[in-house]
Amino acid sequence: MNTLPRRMPLVDALKALASQLIVLHHFSAYGPLADALDDLVPALAGWLFDYGRMAVQIFLVVGGFLAARSLAPQGQAAFARPLALLWQRYRRLVLPFAAAMLLAVLCATLARIWLDDEAVPGRASLAQFLAHALLLQGLTHAEALSAGVWYVAIDFQLFALLTLLLWAARQAGRQHAARLGVVLVGGLALASLFHFNRDAAWDDWALYFFGSYALGATTWWAAQPGQRARWMLLIWAVGLAALAADFRPRIALALAVAVLLGVARRAGALERWPDLRPVAFLARISYAVFLVHFPVYLLVSAAFEHFGSESSGVAALALAIGWCASIAAGVAFHRGVELRAAGGAAQRLRTTMPTSAAMPVCCVPSRSSAS
Repeated sequence: MNTLPRRMPLVDALKALASQLIVLHHFSAYGPLADALDDLVPALAGWLFDYGRMAVQIFLVVGGFLAARSLAPQGQAAFARPLALLWQRYRRLVLPFAAAMLLAVLCATLARIWLDDEAVPGRASLAQFLAHALLLQGLTHAEALSAGVWYVAIDFQLFALLTLLLWAARQAGRQHAARLGVVLVGGLALASLFHFNRDAAWDDWALYFFGSYALGATTWWAAQPGQRARWMLLIWAVGLAALAADFRPRIALALAVAVLLGVARRAGALERWPDLRPVAFLARISYAVFLVHFPVYLLVSAAFEHFGSESSGVAALALAIGWCASIAAGVAFHRGVELRAAGGAAQRLRTTMPTSAAMPVCCVPSRSSAS
């Protein structure tokens, strides 16, 4: 069996870049600071609003890539108890998530004192909080307590779906479990790319996103050392066929990320470049930043609305403070909550997909266009 790479700096770089793009996308979409950003740099603000949300595709592909690495490095399920694995996954996601939702409720309450804006979530109910804690907020159409929280539920659905497919293949017969697992994942990916992802009515379900997720998972398997290049070419051909059937920029981006990861792994660059400590750190705290950045941004926006002026310099300073405060809050939340929930610093979710990503906001118009 091939030794798995301990670190993958290229994956870190993708996570860090996409995470910060999503944070800035939210800055361009909500509250008075979004208007200020549009006045300061209209071209950049427009690009962040229109395209920044598509960074979710990076996390979907990288998520599938890392999930395949963890669950079935050679294509065959490397676990025997799927329910225990899913429970562990749920706990790692929901414990920090629930803490962040309590913070979001508190920050929204404070923000409403000075900020009367649709960006501020309404007063939370117990049923609404329970829907989030059970990761049912999308399926129950509960109002979001914070930006992007729909993705946490989708993340769990995707991981569960891949886990159950691989376990079913293993139960069907150990001799051909690896091949059958890849076939099941590939078959569902085709259904997603050519049907479910073309119908926005499915965007509360993992089936809508599974095509991008499976591009990452199958790329991990196809790019293993010793594998024939034709398997990667087949994945690329499927992606191009999906684009020919219905061109979706989000799928084009997902395919580009899959190509980059596959080529990098085949060339040995996945573990070598770009090996930068700040990038690795931003990747490590990205889930925490995702969870807390919007509540922090609401507080900064409320202060700007109350104390701000028409000065572009004040607006620029408020935006810079919001960005830096979001990262600083993410660092504190990562160390004080996320690592404790994961069982300590030695367990940094490195064997699961990057739910550490901040995702597009569920209340941004046309969520499906973003993802």
